[in-house]
Amino acid sequence: MPCVKEFKRLSSLFLAILSFFTFQGARCELLVSPAGPSLVNALAGENVTLAVSFSGAPDPVVSWFKGVLNIATWTINSSADPPVAATFSSVIRIDKQSANLTFFNVPLNYTSDYTIEMVKSGMSKASTTFTLKIFEYIQSLTLSSQPGLIKEGTENFTLQHSMLQGVFEQQMWFFNGIEIKNSSHYLVKTQANSLVILRPNRNDTGEYAVLLTNPFRNATASQNVSVQYGPNEPTLEAHPLQTFYLAGDSLNLSCQANGFPQPISEWVFGGNIISLKGVLNLTNVQTSQGGVYTCRLVNEDTKESRQKNMTLTVYERPVGNPECSVQSVNAINLQYHCEWVGGTPQAQLSFPELSNSSSGAGNFSLTVNASDNLNGKTIQCMAEHPVEHNKCNITASGPVAFLPIMRTTVDSGGKIVVTVRCFSEASPKAVVSWFSSNETVTNGSTYQISSNTSQLMIRHYNVSNFLLQNYTCTCRNPLGSKKREIQLQGPSISDSSLFPNRNGTIVTLTWEVPSMSVVTGFDIQMKGPDLLSKNRNAPLTKSSSNVYRTIQQKPGSARSTDIFFLDPKLTYWFQVIPKARMTNGEPSKSQRIGPGEGLSGPAIAGIAAGIPCSLLFLLLLTGLIYLGVYCIRNKSHQPRYPVPRAVDKVKNSQPNITANNMLKGMLRSPPDYNRLQKTLSEKSVSLPAFIPPPPTRVATTV
Repeated sequence: MPCVKEFKRLSSLFLAILSFFTFQGARCELLVSPAGPSLVNALAGENVTLAVSFSGAPDPVVSWFKGVLNIATWTINSSADPPVAATFSSVIRIDKQSANLTFFNVPLNYTSDYTIEMVKSGMSKASTTFTLKIFEYIQSLTLSSQPGLIKEGTENFTLQHSMLQGVFEQQMWFFNGIEIKNSSHYLVKTQANSLVILRPNRNDTGEYAVLLTNPFRNATASQNVSVQYGPNEPTLEAHPLQTFYLAGDSLNLSCQANGFPQPISEWVFGGNIISLKGVLNLTNVQTSQGGVYTCRLVNEDTKESRQKNMTLTVYERPVGNPECSVQSVNAINLQYHCEWVGGTPQAQLSFPELSNSSSGAGNFSLTVNASDNLNGKTIQCMAEHPVEHNKCNITASGPVAFLPIMRTTVDSGGKIVVTVRCFSEASPKAVVSWFSSNETVTNGSTYQISSNTSQLMIRHYNVSNFLLQNYTCTCRNPLGSKKREIQLQGPSISDSSLFPNRNGTIVTLTWEVPSMSVVTGFDIQMKGPDLLSKNRNAPLTKSSSNVYRTIQQKPGSARSTDIFFLDPKLTYWFQVIPKARMTNGEPSKSQRIGPGEGLSGPAIAGIAAGIPCSLLFLLLLTGLIYLGVYCIRNKSHQPRYPVPRAVDKVKNSQPNITANNMLKGMLRSPPDYNRLQKTLSEKSVSLPAFIPPPPTRVATTV
């Protein structure tokens, strides 16, 4: 018996040690993997199980997902069954111990990825994913085409397959037994179950077939396709070939095209059919016969037609109307230009108000000296043609007063880029010159002038460099010039406003920036309580701050912003800080919203500290007043009769003021007999005799 007990004790100890190392090893890594294939194919209506195996930790927390949707989450070996989501409860069951996922009568729409995740405290999460594909048998596969009649050159032709039921995994298309791949001519649309033939031609005639496969069944369908064609693009020729024809000339127009069967030709002019032959003969042509001739070709079998036009010019007028313009020549002279293109012959053009002897055909220019009398004066170009006389007007003018336009950005290198544009209405167009502190600005690393000279770009890292220089732009043409001084400003805000919504929970903060202010961005700052949480179920914060803090950052182009989640019962202050890269400008005027400001923390602390100080001050003031009254009363109690000489001698012998004061404090003053007077009539009564006590000397030791 002792041996048996000793054996059992050693066995228990061995099992405990083995269990300890087993669990220690299990804690090293949590593993989960498919117990079978991770890709599972099944027919709709069957039962399917996604089996898993796991190791590494006892009783992990398990979650199954369909895509990103949670199916169930539970702990292995828990007493309760896994809580399957209501959406899946009619189809899915889960084994709470093995974690296997089973589908009963699985529907088609359960094709998806299914992921199992296992989590154990202190270990990394383990997961594995299955792909479940649900299929049906393919039945009654057919092919259809759109359009029904295929003509060569149409946009496209589509073959589409359909079936009574079934799910396929792969489709293959064939033409005359050769598999079709995507190319510039064929487009296989798997999702649309179709094959598109792009720009079909006569070589696309033949047999087309489609093969559908899935893991359970294959099916094939085919259809014969014929492509009809013709006529081809017509070829038109004129004999003899000339640019234009004069009245009385003779010519012929020919029209030819290939097709099967051979297409029939007809000529149309002015909406009427004038010939049913391929060659049209015109004799003694007149100007009324000039215009567009159309050759129309028709294929009687396909009913397809083609047509092409030819324009016959017989003394045709120029196109449109004359156009006038004026340009600058060497920034000194004006060049007036007149143009009327087309026409036979070309129109004769002239400027009678500028010159009676100069003219040109079709395109004419005249250069004159610029003068004040041409500024704002309308000049006419007279255009003369055998068919029509016409004219156009042009007015030259000098530059007018203008305002420069400034824009600020930041380039990829972090430099501030200030773009200034000067443009003045002028004819001819004014040329802009740029100056910096009376020195001409040229292109370089700091300055860049646009090709049309109207725009100057200034680049620098520091905004202060923009403010050191005064810039000038001058718009000039031969009739005058206009100059504009430009003084750039640092980041600043000229005005700001605050507009709350009806409930007081949202405010719109707007601001204005001076036109020449260099601004690359804005900091939107707030003082007061924190904004409410976006989550309306979250508890409201009551914290507040008397220091402005940045809550938004806006680009330099912004002029407004919306601030959300305000508490209408609390008070907020807002301001806008303009910035030029790292340089801050003066903040805008502080805008307040809320029921009232109230006392700030420092104000309350100041009041609390001021109360005892005020009380102490009042106490000292009261003491001083009392001391003053006491001194005045003591003076009024002193005797008004003559002081005896003996007393006077005693006083003179005691120069120490402190001693006299002490004497007064220790001795009682003699009575004031003047205060004993009762009526005015008693003033003549003699005062009672008073013998003062002998003088007393007092010595004070310090």
